[in-house]
Amino acid sequence: MACKSNPNFFFFFLFTIFIELRFAQQISRTEIVPKDCNGRWIHIRNLPSRFNLDLLSNCSEYPIFDDFCPYLANHGLGQKTHNRSHSWYRTDPSMLELIFHRRMLEYPCLTSDPDSANAIYLPYYASIDALKYLYGPEVNSSAEHGLELFDFLHHNQPEIWNRRGGHDHFLVMARPAWDFSQPLENDPPIWGTSFLELPEFFNVTALTLEGRAWPWQEQAIPYPTSFHPPNLAFLESWLQRVKRSKRTTLMLFAGGGGISTTPNIRRSIRDECKNSTDGDYTSNSGNGRNRDGSPYSNLCEVVDCSNGICEHDPVRYLRPMLQATFCLQPPGDTPTRRSTFDGILAGCIPVFFEDLSAKSQYKWHLPDKEFEESTVTIPKEDVVFKGVKILDVLMGIPRARIRRMREKVIELIPKVMYRKHGSSLGLRTKKDAVDIAIEGTLQKIELSSRPFFGLI
Repeated sequence: MACKSNPNFFFFFLFTIFIELRFAQQISRTEIVPKDCNGRWIHIRNLPSRFNLDLLSNCSEYPIFDDFCPYLANHGLGQKTHNRSHSWYRTDPSMLELIFHRRMLEYPCLTSDPDSANAIYLPYYASIDALKYLYGPEVNSSAEHGLELFDFLHHNQPEIWNRRGGHDHFLVMARPAWDFSQPLENDPPIWGTSFLELPEFFNVTALTLEGRAWPWQEQAIPYPTSFHPPNLAFLESWLQRVKRSKRTTLMLFAGGGGISTTPNIRRSIRDECKNSTDGDYTSNSGNGRNRDGSPYSNLCEVVDCSNGICEHDPVRYLRPMLQATFCLQPPGDTPTRRSTFDGILAGCIPVFFEDLSAKSQYKWHLPDKEFEESTVTIPKEDVVFKGVKILDVLMGIPRARIRRMREKVIELIPKVMYRKHGSSLGLRTKKDAVDIAIEGTLQKIELSSRPFFGLI
């Protein structure tokens, strides 16, 4: 999309998004309301467009941050990977707020009456609004992020906010919570905004791409991948492809980093992969075989995604993932990775190196039982400092267990994907990442309303 060279086209595109959002909202209100809405009613707060759609017009104004204009297409799913694609898009995770907003308009239990709602959704594009503080001219005013929103909530129909002091409100933030957690007393500011540090929003539930280890206010939900099927047939077709895929590579790492001389988990992974391909690797296990009992043709593969070259090109990493049994998910700048969900999408068993990468993050989408049955965890300290070989650990896993783990991973695919807006009724019977996030949010808000909450 040529946003910079053709501004008239871009503003027409934004107008199209606005019209389609309004139309979808009208459609959602005329659909037959299901019988099981008790305890599930949600009211979408009518925010001025300066808090959401107007922010999209700045998509090319942050030179340090990538121009995100091309990824606004299809209500945040991005452009199709190719013209005839029905399910695959060049999705950028930073568009989660727009994706979630569009999907919320299809939620079957919407109510126009905030007094009867169990939860209030704020369609505020927090991470996009944060760009002016993170990369733009207001970097030294980052403690003010969110104050304008609070001022609106406090003065426009204040009874909605005051009813429960924000406890029943939730919003989506398409960045790790760390980016919104700068202490208010930092002077000068270091990094991030202070949105989640503002006492005004302590009661609000924030759905983020990565949560911190302790606060009650945020909950991590999956990174959007590039797969957004419009109906059940396309989902089933992909699941069958994943099940039939021949796994000729034992383990795979898709990512960058690991070139520093300082000991770290990514460097250890790259070194171990290099040794295995150079023929210098000697295994203490005899299980270097794939599911049909034949030897793996490749023990380890690295898909180099340095400098963001893989971010919007799913073919570059999904094809290798489909051929791998295990996908390594080491932490980078932050503990979590979008690659975790790309790997699950490909039926590739995730291998984690610390709990903050997934186990303590995605409790709604990867509950403890499912997590234990579908993943492998190897403490990064054991690999980096104690000489533990990842290949030895993975080769020591019996083939029967590997088969069961892959089956569990494939079962997770519908739960962590974001289906396309306007999808078929058949596909809507499968709970996806948005459905599970909404369920979790409603339960969290209901729990917070119980007497003496937090004192037991």
